[in-house]
Amino acid sequence: MTATRAQPGRNASPRTARAINDRLALRLLQEEGPLTAAQLKELTGMSRPSVADLVERLQDSGLIEVVGESGAARRGPNARVYGIVADRAYVAGLDVRVESIGVEIADLLGRTVARADLTVPYDADPARTIAGGVDLLLGAAGGKPLHTVAFGAPGLVNPVTGRLSTTGELPAWHGDFVDEVRGRLGVPVLLENEVNLAAVAEQRVRGAGADTFVLLWIGGGVGAALVLEGRLRRGNSGGAGEVGFLPISSSGRLPTSTNCDDGFHGLAGSRAVCDLARAHGLALHGSDAAAAASAVLAGTPGFLDELAGRIALGAAAVCAVLDPGQIILAGEVGAAGGPDLAARVASTLATLSPLRTEVRPTAVPSGPILRGAVITAMDTAQNALFPPTP
Repeated sequence: MTATRAQPGRNASPRTARAINDRLALRLLQEEGPLTAAQLKELTGMSRPSVADLVERLQDSGLIEVVGESGAARRGPNARVYGIVADRAYVAGLDVRVESIGVEIADLLGRTVARADLTVPYDADPARTIAGGVDLLLGAAGGKPLHTVAFGAPGLVNPVTGRLSTTGELPAWHGDFVDEVRGRLGVPVLLENEVNLAAVAEQRVRGAGADTFVLLWIGGGVGAALVLEGRLRRGNSGGAGEVGFLPISSSGRLPTSTNCDDGFHGLAGSRAVCDLARAHGLALHGSDAAAAASAVLAGTPGFLDELAGRIALGAAAVCAVLDPGQIILAGEVGAAGGPDLAARVASTLATLSPLRTEVRPTAVPSGPILRGAVITAMDTAQNALFPPTP
């Protein structure tokens, strides 16, 4: 553990000082896990009486509880170990797809308590489907109150209005979905582009050293998320990372503002990957993201090299503008390719760009959008429930 000193400032009032210390202690309990009063004293630099008052105050507020005892080899009783009351409320993460919606319920520390995939029939009311599904999962998880929902969907999320503008051939119901869910659930509902949420998960899992990178999503479609100097960048209209519209194609035609089939999407999306795999003699059923991932797992060196060359074209365009130093390959295809595909992309990219760029496989190969949604909802709920620093 790294010692962190509480520094309220000389002119801070007692109330302000207490709030700062409370927030610091809660952050340490979130990041380090359960701690004894002695460990809190060491990490905060507070006096023993101040820590005792803090622990009592946070217990009375229902924010922390005794979760065990320390087994330290010493005389006298074992020290109590305190932890966050993580199940006082739940959060939900959603991953909205064309024909299905993934839902994950988690506690305030992001630990999954229930998860399901809900099918959305063509003529169904998706808001009713998801509201009913969340209620069902909450009931199965013990009926704790739902505090915050965050979900990802393909398209542009307006940074000002928070509304979704779909791109490409996506279901019409996506556009009004957030408002309908907000009305049905009656809790804060946050919306984010789904690839951005995958980057949130990537950044949290990687921790130190993940301040600047571009996550390149290669799956059913293609997209990118930009994390620069520790912050997720969305762009003026929420469209940062819409690399599917890059004018890079094998057809020689150009994408339009409503269709990216003749852009980078048509070169590296799942249908293009499956067509390329068949051209290399691989037998596939379908052309969706799962089929493309299967092709990569069974791919021949020639197929993988050609696929890597296509991905490197998009990566080179991103690097020429942003020079992020690090590209993360994610999505169904990127995750399936793992270190091998990343190395092939890096090799080709080095011949296309003079900029030194590391290419790495995702650290969150399973469910990154749901994980990013849960993290986003968890952070929001913690900020609301735990006392903020004045």
